[in-house]
Amino acid sequence: MARSLKDLSSDAPIPVADRISGFSYAIRNIVGEAKKVEATGRRVRYLNIGDPVAFGFQTPAHLREALAKAVADGHNGYGASPGLEIAREAVAEEQSRHRWPVSPDRVVVTSGASEGIDLALNALVNPSEEVLVPSPTYPLYTAVLAKMGARPVYYSTTPEQRWQLDLEAMERLITPATRAIVIIHPNNPTGAVYSLDTQRRLLELAERHRLVVLSDEVYSDLAFEGPVPPIATVNPEASVIAFGSLSKGYLAPGWRTGWLTVSANQRMDNVLAAIKKLADGRLCSPVPMQYGLVAALRGDRSHQVQFRAALLERANLTAEGLGKVRGVSYVPGSAAFYAMPKVALPPGVTDEQFVLELLRSTGILFVHGSGFGTRPLDGFLRIVFLASPSELREVYRDFGSFTEAFFARGRPTQAR
Repeated sequence: MARSLKDLSSDAPIPVADRISGFSYAIRNIVGEAKKVEATGRRVRYLNIGDPVAFGFQTPAHLREALAKAVADGHNGYGASPGLEIAREAVAEEQSRHRWPVSPDRVVVTSGASEGIDLALNALVNPSEEVLVPSPTYPLYTAVLAKMGARPVYYSTTPEQRWQLDLEAMERLITPATRAIVIIHPNNPTGAVYSLDTQRRLLELAERHRLVVLSDEVYSDLAFEGPVPPIATVNPEASVIAFGSLSKGYLAPGWRTGWLTVSANQRMDNVLAAIKKLADGRLCSPVPMQYGLVAALRGDRSHQVQFRAALLERANLTAEGLGKVRGVSYVPGSAAFYAMPKVALPPGVTDEQFVLELLRSTGILFVHGSGFGTRPLDGFLRIVFLASPSELREVYRDFGSFTEAFFARGRPTQAR
């Protein structure tokens, strides 16, 4: 008698691709632990993801109106793969306003800067090749490289040097397998801003070694002293791919609308063509949101003045609050809404152990620094300080109390 399909099947799990073992995104992965804590009835204070809207900041009205009008006007079908012409023109105008002259055909509109980063890395890097990324880093870069079978090589920045770039040490890491250098400017997660001289020397280094600079400029509008121009402003002829987004400076992270700009030199023409070829394969970035992009780049930006002021208030409060916590050192940044303090952990205790016990004991959710490429025993944490001043004061007070008890005990308790 013939056996049923059920009889022929096995209980063995279907295997997944090997590359998944190297794919990690700590900012969201740790949320699973937070949900377990919430299930016990404890309130969790989520200071792990940089989403301004989640903390009460509102997308500007003229962006929302432009999006609603686009939907009402019937702009709900597919668009051109590189982006609507009007959106690419707006980005090109923005770059040219900063003295980086590019034409709209050097711009690709993407589903957030994240997709732009994915497209650029896939266009540039082969399996087993290398990309220099900062440590600490934004973990999307290492996750995408792991997915591709390529290798991140960390160049270190340290609080002792106020998170600035050591270009001599960076150059020693370059090998024949190196394809690109990632710079996140202003930096996530440290908030560092680099001098014009440092930017110039970085571009010179890249040019000497025929490397592309991948410049993540998502936080360029959120430096406390005012917007930071694109790195390509320093040398418009350099080989640069810059990434921008509506998520942070325009308070629209859920719209998943970003862009990349490829510098206007012939050496980059094949890279641009490869990016556009890959973009064809995903059809297009969401069309209605691209009208919001136009409204953002061509419209009123007064909200950014207010947002920067709110961030500076929270940054100062964070420096004050962390400065009172025993065993914690902290170098404040000059931009964005992140803090990267260091806890003097007992020997053998990892940053993840510390973060998990903090979560389980207090409901405070930070992210362990090793999720951003630091060493687990170094004790770095990333804090998102977008919460209200009153809540931040409460968080830092509770963090201080927990840390005092943690050091008095000397070791983490057993994981539950």
